[in-house]
Amino acid sequence: MRIVIVNFSDSEGGAARAAYRLHESLLSQGLDSIMLVASKRKHDPSVMGPSSIFQKAIYKFKSHLNKFPLRKYVVKVPFSPSFSPSLGVVEKINKLKPDIVHIHWIHAGMLKFEDISRIKAPLVWTLHDMWLFTGGCHYAGECKFYLTHCGKCPALTSSKKNDLSNSIFSRKKEILKETNNITIVGLSEWIKNCATSSFLLKDKSIVRIPNPIDTNKFKPSPMLEAREFWRFPVNRKLVLFGAMSSTTDVRKGYLELKQALEKLKNPNVELVVFGNNTNLNQDVFGFKTHSVGTIEDDSKLMFLYNAADLMVVPSLEENLSNAIAESLACGTPVVCFDIGGNGDLVEHMHNGYLAQRNDVEDLKNGIDWVLAHKDAEKLSRKSRDTILQKMEPKLIAKKYEELYHKISHN
Repeated sequence: MRIVIVNFSDSEGGAARAAYRLHESLLSQGLDSIMLVASKRKHDPSVMGPSSIFQKAIYKFKSHLNKFPLRKYVVKVPFSPSFSPSLGVVEKINKLKPDIVHIHWIHAGMLKFEDISRIKAPLVWTLHDMWLFTGGCHYAGECKFYLTHCGKCPALTSSKKNDLSNSIFSRKKEILKETNNITIVGLSEWIKNCATSSFLLKDKSIVRIPNPIDTNKFKPSPMLEAREFWRFPVNRKLVLFGAMSSTTDVRKGYLELKQALEKLKNPNVELVVFGNNTNLNQDVFGFKTHSVGTIEDDSKLMFLYNAADLMVVPSLEENLSNAIAESLACGTPVVCFDIGGNGDLVEHMHNGYLAQRNDVEDLKNGIDWVLAHKDAEKLSRKSRDTILQKMEPKLIAKKYEELYHKISHN
């Protein structure tokens, strides 16, 4: 059985990391998996991407072109119009003669939505966010228009019914009505429920399968060794925070974290921040802060999780966080809000702390609870066990193999 996994990148962003991990898991179980991307960074022959300078330039141009319909709107959150033409992507897919085409994140001009109808093989579409069943936003926030029909889009700061979100929603409605060979995968129970109740996907087959996490790469290691690797202090409580786009994307909960930390009265705490916001220093949080920048090497990332006493993920919207799963796999408990798919992984006061939605006082309580826990080793063990039971690669690959066979034999 040949599977073609389609994603914009093989490494850039959470969806890319998840899609590539699934690709690796399928290969390890003997499946013929090929990954097709618009931006290739890994030296992996099983990943197909643009090879010439001209091809790379075309994808870069398409990415910019895709934003063209947004020029007359004030866009508040990530929004993808699916405007750019696919330019040969479907032909590449069909030429590979796959038994299943597994679509993940195909924005930034990679694949125009209308072109999925030209793919000959049955489709599986993994929901890394809400985009497939909205009028273009990736997360709807408090907006519920996706339940009926989009328009007057708050993401576009629009008061017009017939705005861009309305036209995108109508486009999707027409294509999905004609696409019967598609199965939807929700990574979390939350997004599965959202998709099931949505107007666009309510009649589609929807299942829940989480991402795989390589528990041989993300695993516990001695905290002292990890701190020596990063040259962190050994006599402080370290709170880890992943800061990718934290100050520019309100969904990441940066302001809520800042407010929670202002309430934290623990002089023994220091922060560790990773991601592209290296300007997050002591002046921002009020605690000594170690900024380590963007980390793409999984072994370094594993040591980072193991160096921390806990990880805090203050996101206000989240599907199934790679960071939460990676941290738990390393035995590092997580404090987060009880939103989205967080509850699929974080069990309250078992392997971490689920703070009440948007409650910064309770987020602070969660940090205090973990730091004061009398049996850190037990908490760590429970964290690790959660991922072994729910996201171990062989387990996830087996679930997908069963799904692929079921679909291909229908």
